Formats: sequence, C-alpha cells, structure tokens
Amino acid sequence: MGIYRIYIILLSFVVLCIVSCNQTSTKQLPVYNPSDFDPELVDRSLLNTSENHTVADFKLINQNGKTITQEDYKNKIYVVDFFFTSCPTICPIMTNNMVKLQDKFINNNEIMFLSLSVTPKIDSVAVLRKYADNKGVIDAKWNITTGDKKHIYELARKSYFAVVEQGDGGLQDFIHTPNFILVDKKKQIRGVYDGTDDSEILRLIDDIKILSN
Repeated sequence: MGIYRIYIILLSFVVLCIVSCNQTSTKQLPVYNPSDFDPELVDRSLLNTSENHTVADFKLINQNGKTITQEDYKNKIYVVDFFFTSCPTICPIMTNNMVKLQDKFINNNEIMFLSLSVTPKIDSVAVLRKYADNKGVIDAKWNITTGDKKHIYELARKSYFAVVEQGDGGLQDFIHTPNFILVDKKKQIRGVYDGTDDSEILRLIDDIKILSN
C-alpha cells in the first residue's frame, strides 16, 4: 500500500508538471489597439479604434547616419522606446534596461530594438553615435534614431502610443513615457512595459520568448 501511494503521488506530480509546462508554452499575448491605451497617449483620430491596429511604416536615421525603415524590421520581433540623450531622469534607466534585453537576446536574430529621440534636432547622428558607444549598443541589434520631428511625433501618437502631448511649441512639445512597446512580426503591438521597472523587464523577457517560439 505504501509503495502504491508513493507511485500515485509521483504520477500526480508528473501530470501537474506537464500541465504547467503546456500552459506556459500555450500562453497567448493580447493584441493591443488604440482603445486599449490611456487616451492621453493616443491621437484623437484613433481614440475609438478597437481592432486591426498595426504600426505605420517609418523612415528614420540611426547612429551611423543610415536610413532605417520598416524593411529593416521585417519578420522581426522588436522593442521600441522614446527617449532623448540629455534626459537626466528615466532615460538612463531605460537605456540600461534595453542593454540588458540586447544582451539577453544577443544570439537571437529575430529580436531587435528601436529607440526614437523626442528631441531630434538636438540628437544629431554624431550625438547618437557617442551615446551608442557609451552605452554599449550593438548596431546590428539596436537602432538609436533621429529624424523629422513631425514624423517621430506621429509615430509616437498614432503607432506606438508612448508620449503625451504637451503642446508648448518648443523643442520638446511632447513628453515621453517610460514605456517599452513590444511589436510582433505582423507589426502588431503585443505588450507594454515600464522600462524603469526590473520586474517589468523580466515580464517582457518572458513575453519575447513566447512570441519567438
């Protein structure tokens, strides 16, 4: 009887492990649409959009002076953030966490990263190059970009929903959030994470793994 009881316990444990593993491997990430975000982050024209959202094509300039478009991210899973190089508060934390993600997925060619400056006139190619070198950015994995301010603003408000409109007409008339945005191979948003929170970075790592399986 004792041996039989032990056998039942072991069998139950194995079954639980199998069920748990299957649940983890079959976890589905949501697809985010404009209506899922705080309205402050969304352009008015998209506030009521609740389906079929994909990020728009873009044309940006990276730390090497190279033009970067959606083609560079074709069939890639990527993480996006908005920042500026002279930011003294959350940006250094966000960048350090993006470096951790870069290092975590260094050998996975499906995973890339994209940072957009919200002060593109100040963040020239030379400034971005120096910033990338100081932070340990790997060019093949991560584009740190500048470009046309209006274009970046529209991407922020109509594609990635990562900045709040400030509207003061100055060099930075929108305020970026600490959000990291996870985009899948179909250009859909699959997750939003606080780029300054270590626990959120761990959650993002898990979700990237789910998308890449």
